[in-house]
Amino acid sequence: MSGGVTKQSRVSKRELSTTGLLRAYTPPTRQLEITLNIFIITYNMIFKSYKFKTLISIFFLVTSSAFAQQTESQHTTVGFELDALPYITGGYYGSGWVGHNKMRYRVVVAKISVPDFAVPDGFTNNELQAYAAIVDYFLKPDFEKWWVGTGVEYWKGKIQSDAQLSTVAYDQTVFTLGGGYVWKFYKNFYLNPWAAVHLRIAGNTEVLVDGEEFKPSFFTPEASIKVGWHF
Repeated sequence: MSGGVTKQSRVSKRELSTTGLLRAYTPPTRQLEITLNIFIITYNMIFKSYKFKTLISIFFLVTSSAFAQQTESQHTTVGFELDALPYITGGYYGSGWVGHNKMRYRVVVAKISVPDFAVPDGFTNNELQAYAAIVDYFLKPDFEKWWVGTGVEYWKGKIQSDAQLSTVAYDQTVFTLGGGYVWKFYKNFYLNPWAAVHLRIAGNTEVLVDGEEFKPSFFTPEASIKVGWHF
């Protein structure tokens, strides 16, 4: 009987010790959840690039973060953005983001038709489907004024020669570095002029299109203006 008491006593001490460790270390669960969601979305976008799955992933990221605001700091918010450039070229753009303190975590889905003046001679109809995961840092609080950001994007492209005999697909993974300025013109509605550079880190360096060699750019500059809103 005394042996049973000793065993129970040891278990209790072990449980108390484990409880003490858990109380001593409280991991930043929400930040971890946000980071894991972003990586899951990036995986789906790159390796399972179905629009429906991507939009569902963005929906769950945004809504789960919105519900969590009830227990989180007032410096955490959720927002959405639209970019003018893809729509001007006949494409589309959608972005959802979660912000905490001065950090902003964005996911982007976009389609753009590259203007012919930006396509090498002899080629046309260069279309890009882009998926991105970006992390931004604001120099000021409240997610306004100057920010800088970096991340990874996956571009799935297709192009034709001027003869338009066939359409050839290509893909690129690019590193992105950019920045911009958020101007809040009414409450949390804002305009966001921005610029970025994209550097190819993986993917096709050249493809044959109707016997002609097309080389996707290693370096791509970009600038536009976004309109957005956050809670």
